[in-house]
Amino acid sequence: MSTEPAAAEEAAPGTPEAEAAPDTASVATAGAEAVSDGEDAPGSDDGAVEGEGDDAGENESDGTAEGAEEGAAEGAAEAAGEGAELSETEAEIAAQRALRERIEQRKAAKQGPIDAGTKLSGTAADLLAAVRAVESGEKPVARAFREPEPAPRKAAPSPAPEPVRPPQAAPAPAARTVDAVRAVLAEGGAPAALAEQVAAALGEDAGEQLRADPWQLLRVSGVRPEQADGFARALLGAECGPADERRGRAVTVWLLEQAAVAGHTALDAPALTTALGRYGVPEPDEAVQSALAEGDALVFQDALEGAEVPVQRAEGDGAGAEGEDGAEAEPERPVRVLIGLERYALAEESLADGLARVINSLAKDDGAGPAAADWEAAAAQASGSTAELIRAVAGHGLVLHSGGEEARTEPAALVTAAAGLGLRVCAAAHAADGRRRLAAATGAQETAVTVAGLLSGAEGPGRDADGALALDLLVVLDAPQLDVETAAMLVESLPDGARLVLSGDPGVLWSAGPGRVFADLVAARCCPQVVSRVPDPGPIGELTSGIGIGELNQVEAPGKEVVLVPVRDAAEAIHRTVQLVADSVPRAIGVPAEQTQVITPGHGGAAGTRALNAALKERLNPGPGRFGGFDPDDRVAHTPAPGRTTLGRVVRADAEGLHLECDGTPVVVRKERVEQEVRHAWALTAHQATGLRSPAAVVVLPGDAAQVLTRPWVYTAFSRGERHLSVVQGVGQELPRAVAERLWKDRTTRLGTLLRPQVPTAAV
Repeated sequence: MSTEPAAAEEAAPGTPEAEAAPDTASVATAGAEAVSDGEDAPGSDDGAVEGEGDDAGENESDGTAEGAEEGAAEGAAEAAGEGAELSETEAEIAAQRALRERIEQRKAAKQGPIDAGTKLSGTAADLLAAVRAVESGEKPVARAFREPEPAPRKAAPSPAPEPVRPPQAAPAPAARTVDAVRAVLAEGGAPAALAEQVAAALGEDAGEQLRADPWQLLRVSGVRPEQADGFARALLGAECGPADERRGRAVTVWLLEQAAVAGHTALDAPALTTALGRYGVPEPDEAVQSALAEGDALVFQDALEGAEVPVQRAEGDGAGAEGEDGAEAEPERPVRVLIGLERYALAEESLADGLARVINSLAKDDGAGPAAADWEAAAAQASGSTAELIRAVAGHGLVLHSGGEEARTEPAALVTAAAGLGLRVCAAAHAADGRRRLAAATGAQETAVTVAGLLSGAEGPGRDADGALALDLLVVLDAPQLDVETAAMLVESLPDGARLVLSGDPGVLWSAGPGRVFADLVAARCCPQVVSRVPDPGPIGELTSGIGIGELNQVEAPGKEVVLVPVRDAAEAIHRTVQLVADSVPRAIGVPAEQTQVITPGHGGAAGTRALNAALKERLNPGPGRFGGFDPDDRVAHTPAPGRTTLGRVVRADAEGLHLECDGTPVVVRKERVEQEVRHAWALTAHQATGLRSPAAVVVLPGDAAQVLTRPWVYTAFSRGERHLSVVQGVGQELPRAVAERLWKDRTTRLGTLLRPQVPTAAV
């Protein structure tokens, strides 16, 4: 590893402020604040709500680098032009909405409670009783409530779930609705700029809802409880208080939303009640029960594996140690009580059902597909783990494949082999850059798509008469980037008998949205898992391979493939970064500035993406920034919804909005949405860069980033450069400590629990 001496810096040392995303513990002890890493939370003011000046940014746990949440995403569809075509992102958002509506209908049609433990006591029983009372039309009560064990799940759902239908456009909020909301916001002293987001989040009667329950303002991205409290006081006056049932219910939902931003699909009930107490809710249990009674949240009881401990009963329960016939009663297994939002609960359940269908519906020697001998002949032409992958796919509906960047050649070889056997094949990558690399590896441009393009219908084979994707094998690369909603849409779209291969690097950061689908499936051992034995080459590959096992090693880099640039402070870090991108890397490595990607831990701070992009723009594309700070030829990242970031450049700006070119596709961002959806992109966070590869990468580690570094973050950032990696190092020994000791921030999910009774456990 080469070490480039730091240049002298005249400016005074900076004093950056560290910005970190929450993990599970912070959700429990600090109120589940999922203000993303490196992103400043909106300021707090009791009398007013700060608006959209600082949108929600990247989350250290889940990889989201976006400036909007669901409320903003709901209003993303363009209203102008009756015959205008949907953009890829709008179509995908609409498809997600269609999926949620369909699985909600399927959920409502099911009989009986969720099969994950039914005998509770204490607070857990109270929560369960509240839900069941609402379902029966009664008033919730806080008492012991027990029901018989439900029937066990079937091995596979039958009939198969209906595939995803082609998406429909989502209308923008009506002007009269926005006007009504704007009037209520003005009365409460909140910014009028929030009106469209509130209208999109609350629906047609948003104005009436907001007036009746001012804390509904928490459904808007970036609004915090103390700001909603100020708005409520302005509207309600003396009627407003911390014990207000509406406040407790709204804060409960807000905490669950923040937990979802941090990657959780549900929260432990004790963690949620603890967080409610920290936000001044005097009766947390009652607030949770109120949210359950109103249908704003759901409760789940998951049996704890490997535990056979009798559950404590309330006094007067009437249940003894023996059954009615005098025989000793069977010990009841303790359960874990979880609270979650319906949106993610339904998606996770739909995903589990769909995966069980994929695993169990593969036809066995029915003569409709390639014979076993044909698969074996294809495997015989390959070698090593590529042959193992082909053989695993031959006999199984679902297969997991793990490996680094070089290992992507193995699923590419599988695609080629399967196409040669006459199967309809499609391979999907996370980003357009991954799609281009995949197309080059397979030599078949038409089979390589992005996940977003496949779901929206803009790319891929299209759908059959039943609405299912017209294919026999789907290979998904960058699988760790799949959140539960996207994964559910993909699996629901597969026809019966189709095969699914999920391939990815297990060392990179997890998905932008809630869930950890790939990691949960690896842990579930429900299907064959093929681990590649192909290492990433060169000094960068050697460095990242060591990071993957917790070792930060010095590597020989005779061609300056890896360069360490020590710095003293944030000001020097910015200076050296600009110098590297504009001068050193082009001169010494031959990579031009437009092909060098800068990566830093967060958006905020003295050397975050904002500060770095400002400095890089001044050097590489100076201009007045007349349209929201942007000029033609600026490098930008377009994020119309969380987890949907595409890179591009500014073309022009006019009355219609900001015109971009993203991956060769023209995109127009309305003027009022520019601040939320567009950022400069000379510098990105590691989450935004996941799935991308550049000829050269400059990773900036200022001193304020020391506490947010983790092994997955370092692994992801350091592996983005193909030919060259420069590390602007200002964290000292915190870097090797992070690599050795700080692993993933855990996420609370239910996929493994839902899968367990539906599919057999398979040997790795």
